[in-house]
Amino acid sequence: MANKHYGMVIDTKRCIGCHTCSVACKLENNLPDKNWWNRTLTVGGEDMDTPAGVFPNLKMGFITLACQHCENPACVKVCPVGATWKDEATGIVMQDPSKCLGCRYCMVACPYTGVREFNFEEPTYATGFAVGSIDAPIHEKSTVEKCTFCAHRVAKGELPFCVEVCPARARHFGDLNDPESEVSQLIRNRSHFRLLEEKGTEPSVYFLT
Repeated sequence: MANKHYGMVIDTKRCIGCHTCSVACKLENNLPDKNWWNRTLTVGGEDMDTPAGVFPNLKMGFITLACQHCENPACVKVCPVGATWKDEATGIVMQDPSKCLGCRYCMVACPYTGVREFNFEEPTYATGFAVGSIDAPIHEKSTVEKCTFCAHRVAKGELPFCVEVCPARARHFGDLNDPESEVSQLIRNRSHFRLLEEKGTEPSVYFLT
């Protein structure tokens, strides 16, 4: 059986910038305080949720940014201990904190600013107890972490949590190697772009326009 290539398609015309995906990711993966694997960025004014232009000619949109799960990931090439690797069976770029040396080479090599978090201190939690999935990754001091497409959910045949909870149904997930999958049909039939394609990383996240 051919390997899968999981990817995500995000419809920028449907995204309302509600940050639900960001909060859902934080909850599902029991992320420490201050850590965000998925961020909602405003395409508009200088501040969050502000438009560009002068009334009445205003314009505003949103881009949700996380690991792009590249087919040619720069982070994998520079990791000296194999703590970050591409799962050949799924195409998901994974991170193993138990192997991570904290060198942060992956953060330097990655062209997508801010998609990785480094735990400078022992992780702390506002709730005082673990939340989210029982399969959520373990967070450790002096390690790098990032989005895994909720690999623990995908392994059970479930969608990444951000996709499942999106109220605007702007997020789609599936096998890009399957021409009949929803994600393949969307990028075949809609105009789209990928971030920093010129870097040669071949990101697996597509934005519909």
